[in-house]
Order: sequence, then structure tokens, then C-alpha cells
Amino acid sequence: MSGTRLGLLAIVASLGVSAAQAQTVQEFYTGKTMELIVGYPPGGSNDVYARSVARFLGRYLPGQPNIITRNMPGAGSIVAANHIYNVAPKDGTILGLLAATNTIDEQLGTQGVKFETAKFTWVGRVASSINVTGIWHTAKVKTMKDAMTMETTLGATGTGSTVFIYPNVLNNVIGAKFKLVLGYGGSSEAMLAMERGEVEGHSTSYEAYKSAHPDWLTDKKVNFIVQYGLSRHPDLPDVPTCVELARNDEEAMILKAVVNATEIGKAILSTPGVPADRAQALRTAFSKMVEDPEFKSELDRMRVELTPMNGADLQKLVEEVGNIPPAVVQKIKAVRGGSVCLNRPRGSLSGFLPSLCRSLD
Repeated sequence: MSGTRLGLLAIVASLGVSAAQAQTVQEFYTGKTMELIVGYPPGGSNDVYARSVARFLGRYLPGQPNIITRNMPGAGSIVAANHIYNVAPKDGTILGLLAATNTIDEQLGTQGVKFETAKFTWVGRVASSINVTGIWHTAKVKTMKDAMTMETTLGATGTGSTVFIYPNVLNNVIGAKFKLVLGYGGSSEAMLAMERGEVEGHSTSYEAYKSAHPDWLTDKKVNFIVQYGLSRHPDLPDVPTCVELARNDEEAMILKAVVNATEIGKAILSTPGVPADRAQALRTAFSKMVEDPEFKSELDRMRVELTPMNGADLQKLVEEVGNIPPAVVQKIKAVRGGSVCLNRPRGSLSGFLPSLCRSLD
């Protein structure tokens, strides 16, 4: 048999394997119902992103499976992360949207973490996520300078969430006086508490404020006093980043390491061990979805941003963010404690909050 004929047969065989793999993926997903597990309660920006992805991603997967969302809040999405990593089937039918800070929690040995973030199958990032601390307009605190001298109560969820981590790190790194009130079911509840006067502020994603309460921004009912990112958001040119508040190189190094997770942002992942052909199908479908004009239009209507990143680049980013030098890890551990209010005072106003507080060191 000639070399040319052997070469042609090799090409045909290769094409046959590829076709068989593609058919296998299509057969697997045809008629399937997938789950997208959200590590947060309904109503916040994470939920908005997840539900939009669930509506569109299946269109671009072979077999066009149905995708439903399932909210699994708890411990700043650590509960959902543990479930996806350890319990969920590793066949490409389970997706997740979790806290970007899970990489840091893993490095710090946060209680309850039973996963390795780099071993998740990262499908793609919908948007980077800048968090902000917003203070109700009637509060005495108007700027970060005020927050350094006056105590301010902030509604929060759990200690594993960015709504707790970011302001609490500011307390311990630069001496801010945020008093964190835990126990709110999500950003929607915490923002309602601001309006009621239970707390004076809340730290969450900028998208959460824009999508849930756009009138607060236009009517100046909330003052943003700091943003948690490496650079200022275009909408917030006069609001300092937390890194800008550092008073020396060591403080800047700690704050940069903590807020690097904003680049992971609102990301879609799957379990470890997804078969390679299905993982690639998920990533390809994601890349097509974020180019869909209808998907873009929906996010625009929901007042959330789209700054996508493909799955391969996201996987590398997660590995980089999680590769914090041991010396920096120890410094971050030293500033993760602080004074917080452990329980949300049901029906109580902020004047009764201090009696509930203790140290979490």
C-alpha cells in the first residue's frame, strides 16, 4: 500500500473518530436537563447572571439540553462549591456560579472548604465583578475618611462571602470601622435593611445595586465610598479603590491579593473530571452564547455588565489567583478576623446592634 494511500486512510480515520466523539456528545446531551447551581439566594446579581446563562447556554450545546437553576446558598457559596466538587455527578450536566473568593478561601484554609478551585472545570466568565461599599444617604458616614473615624453598620450574609471579606479586610488592614451584621439571606435582604434603617450600608457587587435599585443611583440615595478592585470602574471615577487606600507597600500587597478575585468575577464552572469532549463542548457553547445579540440585550435590560473570558483563559486565571505566596497567605490570615455582629437582629434597629457583637479572631 502506498504512503499516499496510508496517509489518506489516517486522515479518514481521524475524521471518523472526531465525528464519533461529536455524535457521542450530542447523544449524551439530547433530552437531558442540566442544573446550574447558584451559591446565593434568588434576587441578587449572581442569580441574574445564572438565570440568563441557563436560558441561553443550552441553545449552543449539542443536543440542546434544558438548563434549570437551583439556588444553594450558604457560607458565602462554600456549601454549593462543596456539593459541586464532591457530590454532584461529574458528567457535564452540572454547572455552578460561585463566589470568586473561593480561591482565596482555599488558600487560607477557611473552615468548611472541601474543594480545590483549580480542579473545577472552568467554562467561562460572564463578567468581572467590582464590589462596592454603599452607605445610605442619611448616614453620617459619607466617605472612607469618615469610615476611618466613625463606626458604620453593614448588612452581610456569611463570613465566606465577599460582602464580609472585603470590608472586614479593610477594617484590619487600614483601620476602617465597619461593623458587619451577619444573617441576611442575600444582597436583596441586606439592601432592604438599609432602606429600613436596620443597617447603614452594604458591600456587594456594583451590578447588584444597578440591577436591583437603579433609582438609588440616580436619586443619590446611596453613597459609594470604596470599590474593591485593581482599578476604578468607569461609572465610579471618583470612588477610590481599596488598593489606593493602602498606606505602605505591605498593605497594598495584601489588598491586591484579596481583590484579585474580582477578575474571576461571575464565572460558570462544572465539576472536576468532566470528560474532555463534553468540557470542550461546554466552553465552545459558552463562547458562542456571549456573542449572541439576544443574550447581550438581556443582560443590558437587567442592567448588568458583560466582560467575558473564555474557559481556557479563565482556568489559567484561577490557577494564578490561587497561587498566593505563602508569606502573603499568612498576612491575609492575620487580617481576616475582626469585630462583627454575629446575628441579624430581627425587627431591631441599628441602635440595638452593638450588644450583639464580639470578636471573630
